Formats: sequence, C-alpha cells, structure tokens
Amino acid sequence: MALTSPRRSALSDQVIAELRNQITSGEWPVGSRIPTEPELVGQLGVARNTVREAVRALAHNGLLDIRQGSGTYVVATSELAGVMHRRFADADPRHIAELRSTLESSAARLAAQRRTDKDLKQLDTLLARRDEAWASGDAEQFVAADATFHLAVAAASHNEVLSELYADLGDLLRDWLRDDVGHELRPERHMDHARMVEAIRGGDGDTAATEAASYPFMCLGNPPRADG
Repeated sequence: MALTSPRRSALSDQVIAELRNQITSGEWPVGSRIPTEPELVGQLGVARNTVREAVRALAHNGLLDIRQGSGTYVVATSELAGVMHRRFADADPRHIAELRSTLESSAARLAAQRRTDKDLKQLDTLLARRDEAWASGDAEQFVAADATFHLAVAAASHNEVLSELYADLGDLLRDWLRDDVGHELRPERHMDHARMVEAIRGGDGDTAATEAASYPFMCLGNPPRADG
C-alpha cells in the first residue's frame, strides 16, 4: 500500500483516496476506529504530516471523526452521507419516518416491476438474516441486518439515483432505528417484512409500496391513519 509522488499535494491526494477507499469498500466500516497515525505512516510509507493532512481532510468532509484521547472513527461512507448525517442528525423523528416512507415505498414499487431472480435470492437471504438477528436478541446486529435488507430493496429498484441516495442516508437511518429499537428488542416492535418480499416477488407494486410505506411509522409506534 506504499505510495510515492514527487509532489506533496499529489501525494496527499493519493493518501486521501486510499483512506476513502478503505471506508467505501467496507474495510473500515462505520463505527470502527481506523489505524493510528503511526500505523498509517508505516502502511502507506509517507510522512506523518501527509497522513495527518489526509485524515483532517476526511474529517472535514464528514467521513471521519477525530476524538481526542480515543482515536479516529468512521462516521459516514461518503461525503454526501457525512453532510446528511450532520445536517439531519437532530431532525424530528417523524420527519425522518416520512422521508423513509417516501423513499422505501418508491423503491419497493419499482422493485416489484424490475426485480431479477438474483435480486429475489438476495432479498430472501437478507430477510432470513434479519429474522435471525431479531431472534438473537442482539439489537445492534438487528439494526445492521435491517439496514442491509432495505438497501437491497432499494438496489432491486434498479434506479441508481434512488439506491445511492438511500445508501447515503443509511448512516442517519441506522442511528434513527438504533434509537428507536434501544438496547432491548421488544416483541411489540417486531415487523414482518415477508409480505413486502412476496409482493415484490409477485410483481404487485401497490402492495409492496403500501407495506414499505407503513414500516417507518410502525417503528415510531404511531402508524398514520388510513385517511392520511
């Protein structure tokens, strides 16, 4: 992973690109602590100041959070995700639910029209993993499994803009779900997503969209009335 360049600015850009790649590839997932500055110096073969400059640039862009005395942590997977996380972290939870409802119902409707056999296999696998995570009682494992499942629904829409937007909102939505779920998985909070998957499988866009639209409000414990 050693990097070399005759120009300091170009070298710094290379380091930024390499660190960003570690994040976007999932090598350094959201919430993880990245290697220490001396470790990065050794891995990249560049000066300490170059590493420090790159880390600060990614922190400024919202991908990293430098915590004095603790380390540097990944907080977002892209610059846009970082901006959204900062901008909407304190938003009204119901407004977040309304945004989720809009995006997820549109994704489910399109998925019902465009899903492939590969998409359906992936949804079945992730739905089973989500159910297993709930059964385990591990709240953090469930949040991760639920988020991955919904990302797969968005991907099955085969609308690149929608799926990328949903992915960029993912960190914020995971935080919201984590707060709602809490440390304990309570039976009354369980939501079965099997009906949505079956609607997508059967090409029933209306049912898939209706199912998806209701889930965020069920998380709030206050689903919207049928008359709006």
